Amino acid sequence: MRHLLGMKHKTSIFAIATSIALMAPMAATAACYADYKAKRAGEGLRLHYGVIELSDNLCGNPNAAKRTIENRVARDGWTVLRVMSTFDESGLGPRRKDAGEYFLKY
Repeated sequence: MRHLLGMKHKTSIFAIATSIALMAPMAATAACYADYKAKRAGEGLRLHYGVIELSDNLCGNPNAAKRTIENRVARDGWTVLRVMSTFDESGLGPRRKDAGEYFLKY
């Protein structure tokens, strides 16, 4: 009986440790966002300020972040003028109103 209880205890510990190990990468993955300014020429010059979600590996690479943003907004004829900053989800609230319709559009 003691052997069976020890076995159940070891199995429970293993299951808990495995669950924690599998969840750790998910917790470590932080969301990444950037705010940017873009222009579109045509029937007069148009400008917009936007906020975009990026994969987390782009937050540490400004050039790659800019290329990604350029590719996404270009489908609607926009050209990125400047990437203002990259930030995590805590920076979304203050930028939501300013970005308006371009908040997480791309």
